[in-house]
Amino acid sequence: MSFDEIELETSSADKNDEIDKVRCLMTTPSLSPRHEALLRRILAAGEPVAPSALEHALQVSRPTINRDLRDLLAAGILEKRGDGRSTCYLATAAGEAALRALPSGVQTPAGSGTLEWSAAAQPLVEALRAPLGTRTPVGYDSGFVNRYIPNQSSLLPPRLATDLYNAGRSQDQQPAGTYAREVLEQLLIDLSWSSSRLEGNNKSLLDTKELFELGQQAGPLDKDTLMLLNHKSAIEFMVDAVPTEGITVPVIVDLQAKLMRDLLRDSRDIGSIRRRVVNIDGSVYTPSSIPTLLEETLNTIVDKVRNIRNPVEAAFFLWVNLAYLQPFADGNKRTSRLSTNMPLMLYNCAPLSFLDVERSDYATAMVGVYEQRNVTAAVDLFEFIYRRSTQKYSVLRASLSAPDPIRTQYRQALNELMQFVVFHGRTLEAGFADVHVDAADSVALRLIANTELDQLEQYNCARYNLARGLTQRWIDAGRRR
Repeated sequence: MSFDEIELETSSADKNDEIDKVRCLMTTPSLSPRHEALLRRILAAGEPVAPSALEHALQVSRPTINRDLRDLLAAGILEKRGDGRSTCYLATAAGEAALRALPSGVQTPAGSGTLEWSAAAQPLVEALRAPLGTRTPVGYDSGFVNRYIPNQSSLLPPRLATDLYNAGRSQDQQPAGTYAREVLEQLLIDLSWSSSRLEGNNKSLLDTKELFELGQQAGPLDKDTLMLLNHKSAIEFMVDAVPTEGITVPVIVDLQAKLMRDLLRDSRDIGSIRRRVVNIDGSVYTPSSIPTLLEETLNTIVDKVRNIRNPVEAAFFLWVNLAYLQPFADGNKRTSRLSTNMPLMLYNCAPLSFLDVERSDYATAMVGVYEQRNVTAAVDLFEFIYRRSTQKYSVLRASLSAPDPIRTQYRQALNELMQFVVFHGRTLEAGFADVHVDAADSVALRLIANTELDQLEQYNCARYNLARGLTQRWIDAGRRR
């Protein structure tokens, strides 16, 4: 590993969010491709990563992983946490600087910090830089969806769709929605924050994490907090509803209702098809305002997406078509972003969190569809963010410990016990009388059930199909069991 000197700019915020800039001269290594891949995996995880998770994710032998970790540790690029089997690694500021120092010609779309438009998208991007007054006003073109034939047409390049599916799909044969549930705690934070940020939300990622961990506080809520809490509620709803109900118009309508709860003055605009004109900022596109056309087209979109075999192509199709149609009075873009995950959930693919997207890039991708029915910029953006998502969640999923065999065997029984105690108000002892448990496993399952009841909170109750309000009332009453 060779070393070059670069200037690293860091910042720290005080209580008043005033930023102090500190410049320091650091020695930063030029990374080999293998070191770079390992470092990108650790950065994508967003938390300390175990060597076993890196071995699984990178498909590299453990001795090689250990050797590379020692190299990066000695160079100050990684920081070691824990000892023995609990050893994990975290990227340092020098590691982030090393990636930024890579030559601009290096093609690393899965881990680079910024999106670079492809040659195919450049003409569209340039055309959209023209002043609004020079661009031709356009309306909704129903042919965009009507001409699409599932499994014959393709919005994504077919080879790319296959590549992304292979990169994101789970290798396990498990029920629909398993992947999303396994990474749900992190997905709630990532997707809620990134989608809200694209709507102009000013809360930080740390603010979002603390809000979800501490739960809703007493007193009035500001708009940014409401938006984040609504996203969390909508994602929890989607993770529960899609594996059992599939992709349906009612599920998408309910998703919009949860996203826009308490954010619109007219309650008639929540959970219903739009009946008024909407304007798109920064675009000459005017969506249709005919309710019957909106409803019929939404049904067409859903019918077609349900028949697309490749879930990544289905996710892209649903994302751009919902945003282009604008079927609701408000919340269309955020509904389209969350809905993108529906096909991915059904096929147990890595979820899409929309992290690391610049608002200007997102707007360019969308306006390209709105004004020209051209998806080349949207393809670039989708590939960029989905590769980053698959990278992050594959590492996170691999780092999870092997399932407890008692939990696995009595998964349904544990769910019923939680329902007995929290929903029905019965004692845990009475609940055990109603579920079948082998005598040899009874003590272990009782310990697990009591631990789960001790740790049950509003932000994690969805895994047992418990409502947040009901759970909080049970907690306030003293966690009776």
